[in-house]
Amino acid sequence: MKFFFSIILIFYLLFSANTFAQKLTDHRIAVVVNDQIITSYEIIKRMKISSILMGVNISPGENKELLSKVVEELIREKLKNEKIDEYNITLDIDEYKNYESNFFERRNFSKDQFIKILEKNNLDYQSFKQYLENEILWQKLIGALFYRLTSASVIEIDDILSKNPSMSVERAENNVIQRQLDLKGNKLLRDMLNEATIEYR
Repeated sequence: MKFFFSIILIFYLLFSANTFAQKLTDHRIAVVVNDQIITSYEIIKRMKISSILMGVNISPGENKELLSKVVEELIREKLKNEKIDEYNITLDIDEYKNYESNFFERRNFSKDQFIKILEKNNLDYQSFKQYLENEILWQKLIGALFYRLTSASVIEIDDILSKNPSMSVERAENNVIQRQLDLKGNKLLRDMLNEATIEYR
């Protein structure tokens, strides 16, 4: 609980600073990815959410680096959404709830406390929910496209088990396959970036 109150204070100070003085009502176009736009509003919101998830106070010198990372992330997200729409990948409520629950559990976050932090920084939960939904849909797409092309060899499984003796064989196999899916997904995204028309305003 003390951790969350500290984070609230940190981000109240951080986003009251000049580096985030731009109002969240500003919807100027910052980047155009193919026919999709990224506004300054989206960028500032994602910078806030990213900072909160990292749980650190971003200094003025680091804001430029964070800005660059967030813009790249949003560009990739727009391209992912194009491919998700192309293959008509959908998400049901149970899939989202399971992913959301695991997300907070891995980070030792309470959803209610996290929502309070968002509200303190003038953010709504819907923005964060959309971020999670995009991640789930992309994973489903990559699985649909490439899962049948993956396989886990005995050598790969044994290598993981040798480093994690308490891990089950099934989990080790899943880790190998997930690693292969990640590599294929990253290659697909790189190809999409190379073919995309990206205009910075």
